[in-house]
Amino acid sequence: MSKQDVVIQTGGGCCTPITDAPLDSAGAVEGAAVFKALADPIRLRLMSIIASAGGEMCVCDITPQFDVSGPTISHHLKVLREAGLVDCERRGTWVYYWPLPNRLTWLSTLLSVPTPAEV
Repeated sequence: MSKQDVVIQTGGGCCTPITDAPLDSAGAVEGAAVFKALADPIRLRLMSIIASAGGEMCVCDITPQFDVSGPTISHHLKVLREAGLVDCERRGTWVYYWPLPNRLTWLSTLLSVPTPAEV
């Protein structure tokens, strides 16, 4: 399967935790694409910076936090966007990014582990 064949559903529909039921093929493809996007240290850090900002964040405030070029940051932000983890809007010269809460909830639910019952 090529990269072009992977379609990420960003509707925010919740899933069943993998501890409760196995993923179907579509869920596995969707999950793998999201985890692949987060598997890069720069992208994971970008996601952390954007998610912890408490709203939107200008790329002009993100780029100086890294020792890589602006085009490299733009590439990594594009990967996060394509995975449905962030969205953005251009305002004049700058682009503002914000996390997509539905996708973060989806990830959290997918990986949630039941709390053991107290004895």
